Amino acid sequence: MSLHISLTAVRTTEVFNCNITHNLGKMADAVGIYQYLWRPEELGITHARDLIEPLTKGLELLKSDPERFRKLEPANKWGTYDVFVPWIKEYLDACIANPDAEVLADR
Repeated sequence: MSLHISLTAVRTTEVFNCNITHNLGKMADAVGIYQYLWRPEELGITHARDLIEPLTKGLELLKSDPERFRKLEPANKWGTYDVFVPWIKEYLDACIANPDAEVLADR
């Protein structure tokens, strides 16, 4: 005979963390992803998988006409197209890698 003991715990683990200025809100709105980024709970978004399609479409639109979207940069340049595009890509990649992750947007 033998004794086998096992302790199992499920713990929340942060798999991605990022921050971006709200000055890019106009640019996000222009490509249809403002609410997905800043207010996902208002759209019923609870998991990263729910963001993959809208972020993909928004990123494609941003990349399709950089000069159009650069015009939406704030005058103080605190938040630029050249910062926003890779930030969205990084967020999207994290969503793809962790589709079951819960989304929390803290404003």
